[in-house]
Amino acid sequence: MKRRPRSQPTVVSSVLPDVLRDLGLGDAAIAARLSEAWEELAGSEAAAHSWPAGLRAGVLEVEVDSSVWAQHLQLRRPELLRVLRDFLAGPGEGPSPPLRDLRLRIGRSGPERGSRASGATGLS
Repeated sequence: MKRRPRSQPTVVSSVLPDVLRDLGLGDAAIAARLSEAWEELAGSEAAAHSWPAGLRAGVLEVEVDSSVWAQHLQLRRPELLRVLRDFLAGPGEGPSPPLRDLRLRIGRSGPERGSRASGATGLS
């Protein structure tokens, strides 16, 4: 039996976005990344009162725990969109789908403290 030549190993992170997109899970993967980094991106105080709830067609849905925080984040919308877009287009990330907008809504109950990453992707 003839042996095939060995190819160079491929870093999983370099192919994962394409695989997830091909499976129709691109938005969920992006939402998971944003959820994991939400405190860093939105700030610790805002993250204590808000969380990414999902991503649909380039619109990040963010739940907040009160109308006061909805108003606060609404006023910060341009800044947040810039920060989120910069994060998604980070070095080595490759092209990402455009983040068109944020939709803020008052949530009935926030995610459990330890489960934001799994509960905020729209996968639960």
